[in-house]
Amino acid sequence: MPDKVIALVDGSVYAIPVCEYAAWIAAPAGQPVELLHVLGRRGPPGAQDLSGTIRLGARSALLDELAVLDAQRARISHAEGRALLEDARSLTERSLSAFAGPDHAACLPVATRLEQGDLIDHATDRQADPALIVIGKRGAAADFAKGHLGSNLERVVRAAKVPVLVAARDFRPVHSALLAFDGGASAMKGVDFLAAHPAFQRLRVEVAMVGPVGHAASEDLDEAILRLRAAGCRADAVILHGNPETALIARIKDQNHDLLAMGAYGHSRIRRLIIGSVTTQMLIDSRRPVLLFR
Repeated sequence: MPDKVIALVDGSVYAIPVCEYAAWIAAPAGQPVELLHVLGRRGPPGAQDLSGTIRLGARSALLDELAVLDAQRARISHAEGRALLEDARSLTERSLSAFAGPDHAACLPVATRLEQGDLIDHATDRQADPALIVIGKRGAAADFAKGHLGSNLERVVRAAKVPVLVAARDFRPVHSALLAFDGGASAMKGVDFLAAHPAFQRLRVEVAMVGPVGHAASEDLDEAILRLRAAGCRADAVILHGNPETALIARIKDQNHDLLAMGAYGHSRIRRLIIGSVTTQMLIDSRRPVLLFR
């Protein structure tokens, strides 16, 4: 399987599971991992307007001092970013060794990339050429905001042309997955991804539709099950009732699934799960990683 897995790491508690989930999905596919940390844009030193408040000579001296301080802060920020990436590399290499075995893991390179600017530009740039992006549910600034998601999460999901794996707060081995399915193009991409990716072979995959289900949708569901079974997944179908967000979360808890997968766009009520308020609530409520497809 070509290309690489890009893992977006920062100083949040999600950095560790991001590395672990990146290693989990990259190891069986033989994909390299790139750890990306982006420093925010720096404004000009002394950006505050001091004119009229202090004398010109004093203002010039102060701006000189601010410029020196800004340069010091930039060096510290760069050094912290490098240290964070090196820690992330060590953790990812250990995780790859656990998932793939020491001999095979040695053949899977783990690269680091430190950039400055906008995270979206660097994570979704064509030159990055990822097969999948892994991101934490929240960033460092939102670690304790349990009712909210990280500010970059929706931006990454909207901009990415590849699947996005949203890591949960804690890593847990993935033995079963729930695929939210409505027969739409994104849902079928999810079926094809799970069927083709070695990480999901021999896993238990439950394909869930939220009723009522018509004849055409039932045929699509049967086709999805056949594709997954042909790929070696232990796939079964289930029809749920009620609101999609509550029905799916309840099913995950009831069946103790380890991962939720869903398409980013669809042609039924599940369409609202991704881009919109319902998606936000699903991601907030889910205690499992969520794999999103466009």
